[in-house]
Amino acid sequence: MIPVENIQNLIPQRPPFVMVDKVLSFSETGFSTGFGIRADNIFTENGLFKEPGLVENIAQTAAARAGYVSKAENKPVQVGYIGAVNGLEVFALPKTGDELITEITIENQIFDVTLISGKITCNNEIIAQCKMKIFINKI
Repeated sequence: MIPVENIQNLIPQRPPFVMVDKVLSFSETGFSTGFGIRADNIFTENGLFKEPGLVENIAQTAAARAGYVSKAENKPVQVGYIGAVNGLEVFALPKTGDELITEITIENQIFDVTLISGKITCNNEIIAQCKMKIFINKI
């Protein structure tokens, strides 16, 4: 695994729209990130991190994996777009101060389309999961 000092080098998003803090693991078909919920996050409301933030956290974990692969190959980080979200299940909303662990698995990759499954855990409990179709805008 290559060291990552600043996860923002792997994703196209910029504050205040960054929903990943650090890289935890990388494999050929998977990737995981950590993210701490802060009170000033744009998706935090009344001390809870809302559903759109959870979806974006999964998407940015996928983006960070794509950026990680691009950096390892000395290529520029590419922009991706969520094409579809399927089977979204939210079991709980995390609170300010909680740490999210998000894992994505590449289910299939065809040309510029990647199909992933993602799950978020918080305090050792799965709090959300879904599948996503992500389109990559090739530079």
